[in-house]
Amino acid sequence: MIITFYSHGKLLLTGEYAVLDGALALALPTQYGQSLSIRPSTEGSLQWKSLDERNNCWYQQILFSGKATDPITQTLEKILCTAKQLNPNFLIEKNFHVETKLEFPRDWGLGSSSTLINNIAQWAQIDAFKLLFESFGGSGYDIACAQQNKPIWYQLKDSQPEITPIEYNPLFKDSLFFVHLNQKQNSKEGIQRYRKLAKHKNHLIEELTNLTKEITLTQSLENFCSLIKEHERLISNSLDIPTVQSHLFPDFPGEIKSLGAWGGDFILAASNEDVINYFKSKGYPTIIRYSDMILS
Repeated sequence: MIITFYSHGKLLLTGEYAVLDGALALALPTQYGQSLSIRPSTEGSLQWKSLDERNNCWYQQILFSGKATDPITQTLEKILCTAKQLNPNFLIEKNFHVETKLEFPRDWGLGSSSTLINNIAQWAQIDAFKLLFESFGGSGYDIACAQQNKPIWYQLKDSQPEITPIEYNPLFKDSLFFVHLNQKQNSKEGIQRYRKLAKHKNHLIEELTNLTKEITLTQSLENFCSLIKEHERLISNSLDIPTVQSHLFPDFPGEIKSLGAWGGDFILAASNEDVINYFKSKGYPTIIRYSDMILS
């Protein structure tokens, strides 16, 4: 018998970095996700295989053999060992074939790790947030997205996740596009920079929380653009780094917002102009309409 678990990917529209310290964030589960399938084995080992969005095998290994030293295997074994600590009845015997299947390219930054952790947590019958916090760390918004079928407000209160599913379906969504910057951003590096450089955190958290609420409620593209521009300004000033728009796209006829860790993965472009041809002419061919990316 094959058992399959599934989790959604994620994009963080507001509150990046400051969500770690309690800012309210608007987080968006994506239509793309990752599955994990388990079937019993008679071979006395835990065999792991990972497929990309084109069904190509990008990782295959026998876990806990004591022979593998590659970083992927070490990370997988760490997650599974942490899961077993949280549920000692998990993996009493390691007689399984496990196969994971991504629905998005690995360099898109939509949550290949968070969807994996949430799927493993379902398999182990444990709290996915505990598994995240005790293995990878982070704010947990990505785990919340993995479990939801609609946009959410996400906030850490006393280090505990507070998740509020919301109706977020802006009237101007046809003017919103997600553009991939053709590079994978290391979110841990971005978090370290925030921890080191961020100034006036309490004020930043308050302002970003208010902006999240305003951005969620507005039904005007013009107002939305004004609000995300202010959001970018606040993060830029806090981290002492330029906005992606000023750095890469100063002539864009609209507003651009970084998503998650600044410097890579997807950006959000808001405009009534020809967004697709603009970014293609700049050498960025991966452009996805809001309605084709986000669950709503």
